Amino acid sequence: MKPSKSYLQFVKDLKQTITQSRYQATRLANRGQLLLYFKSGKMLSEKILSEKWGMNILGQIASDLQQQMPGLRGFSSRNLQKMRQLYSRYADTVLGQLVTAQLEEGKLKIKEATFTPLATAQVKTVKSVDNHRSAITPVATAKLDNDILNSFYGVSFTHHILILDKCNSFDEGLYYMRQAANLFWTVTVLEHQINSRLFEKQGTLPNNFEKSVIEELKPSAVEIFHDEYLMDYMNLSETDDERDVENKIVANIRDFILRMGKGFSFIGNQFRVELDGDEFFIDLLFFNRHLRCLVAFELKKGKFKPEYVGQLNFYLNVLDEKIKLSGENNSIGIVLCKEKSNTVVEYSVKSIANPMGVATFKTTRQMPNEIKEILPNTLELGIFL
Repeated sequence: MKPSKSYLQFVKDLKQTITQSRYQATRLANRGQLLLYFKSGKMLSEKILSEKWGMNILGQIASDLQQQMPGLRGFSSRNLQKMRQLYSRYADTVLGQLVTAQLEEGKLKIKEATFTPLATAQVKTVKSVDNHRSAITPVATAKLDNDILNSFYGVSFTHHILILDKCNSFDEGLYYMRQAANLFWTVTVLEHQINSRLFEKQGTLPNNFEKSVIEELKPSAVEIFHDEYLMDYMNLSETDDERDVENKIVANIRDFILRMGKGFSFIGNQFRVELDGDEFFIDLLFFNRHLRCLVAFELKKGKFKPEYVGQLNFYLNVLDEKIKLSGENNSIGIVLCKEKSNTVVEYSVKSIANPMGVATFKTTRQMPNEIKEILPNTLELGIFL
């Protein structure tokens, strides 16, 4: 007997309900773990300071906990030190004050707003005299408070360990925390972005956005497109060509979109456009909700060449004339290649009217330093909070 449409829709709705429930349960469990670790770090830091205990005390505490709670996981001496580091790094910041307030007030339920997509944070950009780089300074507003808590609860303790180990300032750590939570970065992707100094290289994608993108969208365009994209899921050989790269991206389109940034929807590959009876095919075509425009990617396995700009410019002209809908902004093009000279790129795109940039992709998977601590399960959390 063929299932009815009503039955199929019911199963679909039930599946969605189960998926949403599991997702929310995971988020709540992660929040519980982070609150536990932050509280434990606070207790350890305050007690060690007041009693003037040495660092060897952490090993003793870990041993005693294991004896009194056999099978307890995640509370090794190394993890206890990381909990102290988590607390001490954030204690005197807006984030530390917010988390401490929740612990002191006994708020075991999080506002529904905490699970909404991250809003664009209000930030001030200041110039550091010491290292001559930009930093993001938190602004004490209710919206920003919620944004900071979203970011903190939106990544795992393993993500936090990596951020604590590799970031030198609160501003830098908060930047990666926000990006990881908003873009669902894995620990591997997070480490790649930190090692590639994404925080310092914001806005370094060579492009012509300054004169080709409307004023209100310039900041978003600069933020959304990266100078380098990690595609560690692709194993390319020397004989693979652009079509092989394209096919592997399409086969792993979800991973590709997660690494691209926010707001991308995949339209298709080898997207066909026709002009005066001739057919032309765009490698990859997306739509970005934040920029409200089509985004064309042209893939090149080798080093960037100036002639690639002419081909991409032609595609953008056709997209704007034939495909773009009323109310959408002009299309943006990105040449994605293995190598590039920023100087050559700048001279290639500076006289082009259509917005475009040139980025590189990296396929070598750089494994993060091994983090083997096993976190406690959700059943163990309640007794500590």
